[in-house]
Amino acid sequence: MSVERRSRDARSRPAFNLVDSVGAFGTPTFAEVLRRELLALPDGVLPIEGEQGGLVDPASLGVTLLSSRADAERIEIAVGVFYTEIVGGCSCGDEPFGVNGYTELRLRIERADGGALILLRGIERCVD
Repeated sequence: MSVERRSRDARSRPAFNLVDSVGAFGTPTFAEVLRRELLALPDGVLPIEGEQGGLVDPASLGVTLLSSRADAERIEIAVGVFYTEIVGGCSCGDEPFGVNGYTELRLRIERADGGALILLRGIERCVD
């Protein structure tokens, strides 16, 4: 097996599972179930990075469903993620401060097992 083949295989493995979301797809509770499952993921699973060089406060994450589409095998969704980035001060006397941020993620969920991949991390910007 070549190195190129292994890297392609690694990208095709699910990053995490969203089994409950697959079950709720097409129902009025889908957006809430998806939000709950995404927010329950361990810190660092979602590729959320602040723009100011600070750390994203995991307790500040908010997720909203932007769009969804599906076929017999997969569900593709776009979500907006709101967060607060904690930015350290520029000198010893400065206190850390929070900056509100936003990014969009596109995910693919396999209907068979709930395996989910992040396809694209979209725009990331500060929110006033």
